[in-house]
Amino acid sequence: MQEHDENLPENSEENQEQFIPETNEATPKETTNPSEFESRIDLKPLQESVEQIKKQIAKFIVGQNEMIELLIISILTNGHSLIEGVPGVAKTITAKLLAKTLDVDFNRIQFTPDLMPSDILGTSIFNVKTNDFEYKKGPIFSNIVLIDEINRAPAKTQAALFEVMAERQITMDGMRYDMSPPFLVFATQNPIEQEGTYRLPEAQLDRFLFKIDVDYPSLEDEIQILIDNHKRLDVMDFDTITSVLSAEAIQKYQNLIKQIIVEDNLLNYIASIIHNTRNNANLYLGASPRASIAILNAAKANAAINGRDFVTPDDIKRCTKAVLKHRLVLTPEREMEAFTVDKVVDQILETIEIPR
Repeated sequence: MQEHDENLPENSEENQEQFIPETNEATPKETTNPSEFESRIDLKPLQESVEQIKKQIAKFIVGQNEMIELLIISILTNGHSLIEGVPGVAKTITAKLLAKTLDVDFNRIQFTPDLMPSDILGTSIFNVKTNDFEYKKGPIFSNIVLIDEINRAPAKTQAALFEVMAERQITMDGMRYDMSPPFLVFATQNPIEQEGTYRLPEAQLDRFLFKIDVDYPSLEDEIQILIDNHKRLDVMDFDTITSVLSAEAIQKYQNLIKQIIVEDNLLNYIASIIHNTRNNANLYLGASPRASIAILNAAKANAAINGRDFVTPDDIKRCTKAVLKHRLVLTPEREMEAFTVDKVVDQILETIEIPR
């Protein structure tokens, strides 16, 4: 025991002597890496642009921060968004204001039961002067397209959107017409009224990056809405909205988002979430690989607008529900029990271990 006690301090001193140089060598690496990491992507211009967009929209819209942020993320990821809420919660106005902050073309299409595909895509008209048919482009040819009450058009008209939303092109009379970038569809629908509406096909729902649920404002927000409305004499002058981003700037930021860093364990985390939806006893239909790509891209954009050039698990969790809620279908038994897709997604996120 005495020999062991004598050796113990000697060994500890040797260990200390060996350990000190290792820490000294590691210190410069730890101090240099952050500076190299921060210089890889400059996100300040993007953050400033996002804040300017929010300020412009705040001139007329009180609250609804979740909807506004998700719509901005959809722009940065070049994804379409479906906005669902009862009438009067500023779905259409918010989409119009957001389009107004962008220096791009904007069209609004009101969907009705008698709307035909040619009313959206355009049609070929015989030109007497040239003695030939001439293609007249429809209102879908724009950069931002707001489709109001998208679920009021029949399946034939809904199908007209399949190609243009997925591939950003239209095929008419054997000719292909590409959409000018950026091309984004914001669609609204009312979840309450069922009469005179048509359920959107799953194939079309899958083409939307997000489904954004818009709820009633809080009491404080509603009071502020009344105050603002009274001050401006019930007049909304959209000409006071200034453009923040051009089409070129949007494309630049979209390319910047693609450079956001994602570690392999986070890619596995996203894949595990999607795989769980396909083997979940509560679900009749799970999510496709398009959903996993959507979560990845949305998480990148969420990280960027928060000033980070790397994705965290919180970025993934924040975007997952909006990406999945319109892609998952409950089993009939769960629907009868008034279960919701949101609850299923919450359970999945609680079940899967968060990467460290």
